[in-house]
Amino acid sequence: MKRADVLAEVPVFVAAVEAGGFSAAAATLNLTRSAIGRSVARLERRLGVRLFHRTTRRLTLTEDGQAFFDHCRRALDELKAATAALQSERCEVAGRLRVSMPVLFGRQCVAPILIRLVEAHPRLEIDCNFNDRLVDVIEDGFDLVLRNGPLRDWPGLAGRRVATQHMRVCAAPGYLAEAGRPATLDDLARHRAMLYGRPGRIRSWLFPQPGAAPREIVPPSRMRFDDLGTIRDAAVAGHGLAWLPCWLIRDDVAAGRLATVLDALPAHSFTSHALWPQAPRLPLRLRLAIDALAAELPAATALKL
Repeated sequence: MKRADVLAEVPVFVAAVEAGGFSAAAATLNLTRSAIGRSVARLERRLGVRLFHRTTRRLTLTEDGQAFFDHCRRALDELKAATAALQSERCEVAGRLRVSMPVLFGRQCVAPILIRLVEAHPRLEIDCNFNDRLVDVIEDGFDLVLRNGPLRDWPGLAGRRVATQHMRVCAAPGYLAEAGRPATLDDLARHRAMLYGRPGRIRSWLFPQPGAAPREIVPPSRMRFDDLGTIRDAAVAGHGLAWLPCWLIRDDVAAGRLATVLDALPAHSFTSHALWPQAPRLPLRLRLAIDALAAELPAATALKL
């Protein structure tokens, strides 16, 4: 017995029960009475049970038939509800979206966009995870992940560039008044700086060079942190130079707490991408979130301060 064969006969069986007989079901389904009878007979053979008590005057369910009908009715109701939910979602943004993103970039640039999206769509829910580690999109059950850096070939994932980030060297005006403003990259060696690093690895400062690989510089430093926000705070406090993304220092520059240096040199830039599990059709809520990030993040991460 093939499951598909049984499932094909189920709607006819349910219609016969609900209509109260083969003739009424035939009119409902636009079939002949004999076609209804043959369909029910095939179903009984495949199940190996009798579903109806048949007499010349009435048609009633057997005990097995009643139990089978109850299960079929519930299954069909669930199927109709699922179909209606999918059709509704095509027109209305609804459901839950689980998103993972780097901590600072997510908090300052990504989360405000997603919050506005939730405010605009009352049936949309968003769970945001702030994490600097590389989460497993599929294994950890995320619908969408934001990652900084080049787009790699991640098996089972699709991706889209949503922003370009730009790095600038900055310092507090008080520090620059005391130590002087660096005018060239070689001047960085005469300054103190705060560096970003993780155990066993210090991140070099990168500066694009025409027709060559970026120049890597590691200025003298007695302070190393694995948090960009702390580096920004140390720079505002006047402890030295910092190499930070423009989106992180924009408010401090506008308020005069920080000033950028070496502005005549090209800024190092890198891309940010949205990643999601590959699927034949994206849920509307996911597609809308990706489009919103691609439309709004470039302004949030722009080079201009």
